[in-house]
Amino acid sequence: MGVLACNRNGCRNIMCDRLSHIYGYICNECWNELVKSGFDTDIKVFMDSKKNEMSEINEKMARDRYTLVFPLT
Repeated sequence: MGVLACNRNGCRNIMCDRLSHIYGYICNECWNELVKSGFDTDIKVFMDSKKNEMSEINEKMARDRYTLVFPLT
């Protein structure tokens, strides 16, 4: 039996138990980050991103969106 390494860019976790036939293995840490990133997250972009990079991207997008709704006066 081989090592079941997470296929997310930069992730070093092994013994992953979730497998996509398109994207490969994903560890529990990355899985939880993917779920928290929301329903509309592009999985390929997520898997290509480095750990914690996606949360920074989502924060910037949220800041930009909410700045339009609540502009500084």
